[in-house]
Amino acid sequence: MAMNKQNISSKLSENIYSQIKQVLIQARATVLTTVNTAMVQAYWHVGKLIVEAQGGEERAAYGDELLKSISVRLTKEFGKGFDASNLRNMRMFYLSFPKCDALRHELSWTHYRALIRVSNPKAREYYAKEAAAGKWSTRQLERQIATQYYERLLSTHRDETAVESLIKNNLPAKPEKFDPLTLVHDPFILEFIGAKEDVIWQESELESALISHLEEFLLELGRGFAFMGRQKRITIDGQHFYPDLVFYNVLTRSYVIIDLKMRRVDYSDIGQMQLYVNYYNREVCQPDDNPTIGIILCSEKNDTVVEYTLGDRTDIGVFSAKYDLIMPTKEELSREIELTRQKFKLING
Repeated sequence: MAMNKQNISSKLSENIYSQIKQVLIQARATVLTTVNTAMVQAYWHVGKLIVEAQGGEERAAYGDELLKSISVRLTKEFGKGFDASNLRNMRMFYLSFPKCDALRHELSWTHYRALIRVSNPKAREYYAKEAAAGKWSTRQLERQIATQYYERLLSTHRDETAVESLIKNNLPAKPEKFDPLTLVHDPFILEFIGAKEDVIWQESELESALISHLEEFLLELGRGFAFMGRQKRITIDGQHFYPDLVFYNVLTRSYVIIDLKMRRVDYSDIGQMQLYVNYYNREVCQPDDNPTIGIILCSEKNDTVVEYTLGDRTDIGVFSAKYDLIMPTKEELSREIELTRQKFKLING
């Protein structure tokens, strides 16, 4: 009996401890969030004061001397964090985000320091909203900026309307207008798997590497993706087929099938993907789902074959996109994005 009471007491103590621990963890998180929000807003106001002191111009003739003077005094009174370069960041912060009420409490000062380096205002807005919605770390945000994710997503669109629809905060029950291209960008950057430039990969090895780095791959795919499985068997009249990777996107309410090709895409790859897409549309999708999207990730595209196989229809839901296993330079990536944009315009008018 005494042992039983001791066990009950021990379990009760452990239960209370766990509850208290959660309360304190939550309180600490709340304090950190509150402090972070207060500091971000403070830096915004500091930037505003600096810009106003310089006559509202980004660069004033006496700007550097003014910042150096203020920096010395602030550092002496408040410690680190107020050197001239950081004050310039605060000034740029205000210029990049002129509305204090629009600042996002989910983002830290390090997030905003990365964002102010984005010159395109629409791209900056996209990254800010996606970082807040996806709870990106600063490292994840910097990776998306460095790989020009916004520009790659935009490369497959005629305008920015479809891209802008992706940054809405509310998830619709079912999108009124379904555009499969909202889930396709080109090229895909897969540098996170750690591939060496002189190593030849097999498709199964690439598939395993992507699964091993699933968090990074989901970031590269975009918001709203949920992993459903790999090599999910499809049986048609006794024949078995195995799509490489299957996802579901909650934003578009659609399945997304990805096949990996360590070579140039050909018509048989397109036909196979059409089979997968048609099967999912008929046998797997629910009434509230939108049509399935098929993406063939290949080492080299073959736009002419794709065009003649699919015609100019994008409603079929089958697309090919190039992937890079090694992070390209900024110039190389910009050229690839522009090439994709021009090819897409030629195909779709």
